[in-house]
Amino acid sequence: MITFSTTRTFGATPAEVFAAIQDGERLARWWGPEGFSNQFDVFEFQPDGRWVFDMIGPDGKTYPNEAVFARIESDKQVVIQHVCAPHFQLSITLTPSPNGTLLMWDQTFEDAAVGQAIRHIVVPANEQNLDRLGQELARCASTSSL
Repeated sequence: MITFSTTRTFGATPAEVFAAIQDGERLARWWGPEGFSNQFDVFEFQPDGRWVFDMIGPDGKTYPNEAVFARIESDKQVVIQHVCAPHFQLSITLTPSPNGTLLMWDQTFEDAAVGQAIRHIVVPANEQNLDRLGQELARCASTSSL
């Protein structure tokens, strides 16, 4: 087993960060590495709900994905089981902090060899994912202040 962890503090409340995760339209805007877009076919944001989607790379290549929302605690945590290859569990934990929200992103691969083989992709992609979440939060904050 191998886990890739990163943390990020956002100047938004846990409820505001959670809203960017639970809203499929918003999630589609920021999910994935820089340059990727998403097409969600099934988005059942509830415990044991399915999430079936395609990530489209900057080169136009389509990457099919399927996941299950294993656990959802409003404004606190979302645990996602990626049920197609590569298999992993992603835990996104939100904790209030003096500056907003501390987000902990823990991606665990049961098969350490698989995780090690794609480490060079996963580590920067996770950082880019959180960069894009920050952009989404900023976009919504500027829209709501108009």
